[in-house]
This record gives sequence, C-alpha cells and structure tokens, in this order.
Amino acid sequence: MTTGTSGENAPRTDTGRPAGGPDLLGPDAHFQAFFDDPRWALALIRATVLEAAHPQVGAALAANSTFVAHPWRRLRNTLLSLRRMFDADPAVREREAARLNRLHGRMSGSDGRGRAYDAMDRPTRAWVVATLFESAVTMCRLSGQPLDGDTVERLYAEHRAFLAVLDGDASELPEDLPGFWRYFDRVVENELENTEAARVILFRLFDHLPAPALLDGAPALWAAGRAVAGPLLGAITVASLPEPYRRRACLPEMPGARTLMQGAYLAAGLARFLPEGWLDAESAIHLLTLSPGDEDPQSRTAAALHSRMKRASALLRLLAPLGGGSGPDPAPTARPASAAGRREERRPAEEFFRQVLDQTGDGYLDWPDLAAMARELCTRLDLDEPEETRLYDAFAAWWRELQAALDADGDGRVSAEEYAAAVPSLAGPALIRVAEVLFDATDKDGSGTIDADEYRALFRTAFHRDLTGTDGVYGRSAFVGDFLSFMSARRTSTPYDAVLADA
Repeated sequence: MTTGTSGENAPRTDTGRPAGGPDLLGPDAHFQAFFDDPRWALALIRATVLEAAHPQVGAALAANSTFVAHPWRRLRNTLLSLRRMFDADPAVREREAARLNRLHGRMSGSDGRGRAYDAMDRPTRAWVVATLFESAVTMCRLSGQPLDGDTVERLYAEHRAFLAVLDGDASELPEDLPGFWRYFDRVVENELENTEAARVILFRLFDHLPAPALLDGAPALWAAGRAVAGPLLGAITVASLPEPYRRRACLPEMPGARTLMQGAYLAAGLARFLPEGWLDAESAIHLLTLSPGDEDPQSRTAAALHSRMKRASALLRLLAPLGGGSGPDPAPTARPASAAGRREERRPAEEFFRQVLDQTGDGYLDWPDLAAMARELCTRLDLDEPEETRLYDAFAAWWRELQAALDADGDGRVSAEEYAAAVPSLAGPALIRVAEVLFDATDKDGSGTIDADEYRALFRTAFHRDLTGTDGVYGRSAFVGDFLSFMSARRTSTPYDAVLADA
C-alpha cells in the first residue's frame, strides 16, 4: 500500500488532502497528466456511457442535460470543471465543489418508470467518480502502457480525494483497490441498465453531432467526416465497455471492433512522443468553439482555419454532392464589431425554438431548458450565492409566465407547434427581470455599467459594440434592450448566439 493510499484512510479535511498527508489533487496529481492526453478523449466517452448506464445518472441526464443539443459547450464546461477540481489552490477546488453541489441540488425527479432520481444521491455520485478512475486505468491498459501497481493506488487515492471534496468524505468508495474492483464489478453486474441516455450517446449523438463553431460554415466537410467517424467512435466505445454490461444491454459488436478499439487507443498513445506542451485540450476546445467573427485573440487563427475548411467543403460538394446540393457553402453570418454596423436578421420561430429555447434537445420547452440557460450563465460568470439563486429564480418566474401563455394543452410543457402557432412576444415582465438580474450579476463592481472585462466574463469575447461614444461601457438600458431583442425578437448575429444558441 502506497503512502498516498494509507494517508487516504486517515481522517480527512474537505480539500482533497488527508490530514497530515500530501495534497492528492494538486499539480503533482497523476490524473492531471490525462487532461491533455488524446487517449482521454476515448476514455471520457467510455466513462460517460458507464455513468449514463446508471439509472439515476441516466434519468438526470435525459431530463436535464444539454449534451445532445450542445455537446461542445458541455465538453468545454466539463473540462473546465475537472481542471478546477484538480487546481493547485484548495480554495478553487472547494469553490468548484460548492458550485457543482448547488447545480446538482437542483436536479431531481422521476424517470419514465416512475423511479425517483436525485443528482445529490451519494452512492450515485461515487459511481461517477469510479467511472473516471476505472476508465483511466483501462485507457492505459488498452493503449499498451499499463500503470504499475503503485501508480494505480495513487490514482485511486486521488479519485477518493476528489469524491471527498464533493461529498465531505470518500466513504461511498471502498478504501482499498481490491475492494474497489469488487464494488465496480457488482455495480456493472447488478445496477447498470440499457438506459435511454446511454443509447443516445452510443447510437444518436455521434451520428448527429452538430458541427462546432469553427466548422459551422463547412457542412459538407463536417457531414462527410461525421459519417465516417461517428460509427467508428460508437463501435470503439461499445467494444471498450465491460463484457457483463454489453451482454445485459444487448449491445451490438461489429466484427473487428475490438481490434479497431485497441488500434485507436494505441494510435492515440503515440502522442507521448510529441514534444511537451504541443497538446493542450483546453486550447483545442476553445479554438473549435470560437466563431471566426469573434474579437478573441485567437479569432484570426479561427478565421484562417474556417476559410480553409470552407474551401475543402466546397470541393467535397463538387466531388460528391450531399443532400442534393451542389452549390458552395453559404457564408456564415457576419459578426462585425460595431453595433451600429452589424446586420441583425430575424431568426425563424422554429429555428429559434430549436437553437435557443430547446436546450435539452427533446423537442419541447420546459423548466429544464430554462434551467440550462441559467446554469450556463452562472457558469460563465462564476456566480456564488445569492446571485446564482436570484438568476435561477428569475428564470423560474419566466418559465411560469411562458407556461401560462403558451401551454395550450396543459401538459406542463410547450411544444414547437404551440410556440410557433402563438408566435408570442416574450418580452413580458418576467423576462425583463431576467435581463436585470443578469445585468446585476455581470456588473461585478456595482458601478451601474459593464466594462470590457465584465463583458468578456459573460461572452468570452471582446465587445461586439461600438463603445466609442459611451466611454467604453455598456449601460443597463442598452444591455437589457439587447437581451430582450435576442430573446423576444429572435435576432441573430448577437453575442448571445455564442452563449445560448451555438453547440
């Protein structure tokens, strides 16, 4: 038993450091080395499927998650959260854990079979952490670089410390590795199911994965790549899952899938020969989700890549037309820096419903969709209590207003047809209140105006406005007016597209 593991058995604090022991979640954590490892992309998909196969997690994902409609945004937020949970500063970890606990505390309900789920259920949260650890170990084994016993024990201690930061202790996971493997096998054998969320990830998400912002103007190129990569990713993921679960879930396994899986992990493992620092997952995700028109320092790189992708897509359309179209890719909507000069076009009601309102991608508007909007805004602004609760309460009031106005059949949700038929003006008192609360949350210094740094915190780009005549600040009335214009008049080409509409 290593020092890290035996320290893990000692009384704990809630910072990830055993009392009197080393800091397991700091910069020396083994798990941190996986963040920029290409193999981790495959392992993270596998871990996500194992999480989704748990009835509690699967039900919470199906009802609340935006991973179908906005997978790139979800990936970026997950990566950011993991980095915070393994930050060198214990205060950063505690703050992130508190944020996650508030987020999960708002997720509860029942699944399609009437079984209750609660995202704060401690055994379920322990299973989520367990899948990360087990998938990391499996990733190394499948790529021909198995971890030695001491490293596996240290890695397990780190994940128990991770759980301790979230839950206050790690008692839901066994104290030693032999106990963990028995626990893992028992859950796989007896508790995992072929849930809707797991099926969506394996058989729908990859085949219908929306293009990231960088490739949004190259639909032919993206569709061609997805048509090849989607089924391969699905097959690789299925082949990597534990055999008992594949058997119980009746998952198909195409011939040669295991060879393909091992080849994919081995190929990804070759990245260890690249010079240190060449791979940065956070920068890669940021670049993929960066629209070429954004005034971000990397926007010129994004614009150059976007232009090349468009040319490649146009050539591909000429060689092999997709969907009957033979013309060039449409130019992306411009996002000029000047508010006076930017061209804002009205988005059709159905498109607005699908891209903005239906955050979970289930074809309906209900509270989880608006909660997802509030969650994304709170994440971007890194809000604490009570500001976070104020924003959620404002969105809840807006949902009640929408439900009263649009839910014609009284089923507790608004369909795309109900929304399109009513074509409502959504700028009621509740939505105005949402805008005002959002302004207050963005105005960190309470000056009554939003400066460039505060604006970037929300939109992660520079201003998309000409502030020359306003002393470089954004006033309350202008902010509220722009937010209402986006949410009620369905305007395109605003910074809010990158927050609530982009995938």
